Amino acid sequence: MREVVLDTETTGLDHTAGHRVVEIGCVELTNHVPTGRSWSTYLNPGRDSEEAALAVHGLTAAFLAEQPTFRDKAEEFLEFLGDSPLVIHNAEFDLAFLNSELERCGRGPIDTGRAIDTLTLARRKYPGEQNSLDALTRRFRIDASTRQETHGALVDARLLAEVYLELVGGRQSVLDLAGPEASLLTAASGDPSRTFRPPRPHEATAEEIARHKAFLLEHVKDPIWLRS
Repeated sequence: MREVVLDTETTGLDHTAGHRVVEIGCVELTNHVPTGRSWSTYLNPGRDSEEAALAVHGLTAAFLAEQPTFRDKAEEFLEFLGDSPLVIHNAEFDLAFLNSELERCGRGPIDTGRAIDTLTLARRKYPGEQNSLDALTRRFRIDASTRQETHGALVDARLLAEVYLELVGGRQSVLDLAGPEASLLTAASGDPSRTFRPPRPHEATAEEIARHKAFLLEHVKDPIWLRS
């Protein structure tokens, strides 16, 4: 199963007030394992970031003015997403911004039903505790040194992928497929290409027992194995 872990950075907190997306980062998972594929872009929002937002992502207006617009990258972005489920921390926020950008381009919205919200997963697993991405990386002892002082969408998407796997036990569930259950499923599948053989006997034969006894009498003084 393919999933895409996604994060954004924005000029502010309210898309209805005209705030825009300035960075998108995506990381691909297959069967809860990172594939190494990712997609990211900086975006020219056509406006300044609020001071609080700038303090978070550190992307200056001068830098962003040199970047492509969302319209320029929309097709490439949607192609990477495909129809895969989207893993997002506080999905309502990111999807509201992305759908606002898509609407400006005359495109349909991303279905919110595709989202797996890691904030919701964390709150269910750790009710009443801090469940920000920072808090979760600390809880799971995930190295977040790449985040440094400012946040980046691709950096955060990679960290979120690790958090998500901890929340759902992703790596273990994949490894389980190689366990006894998988063997039973394969054996029960009726694969005609497989040759089934009777179990090998492991009990010693009478000859092997006699040879072992003779060895003990010859090489071991008063062997405890021969005491009655």
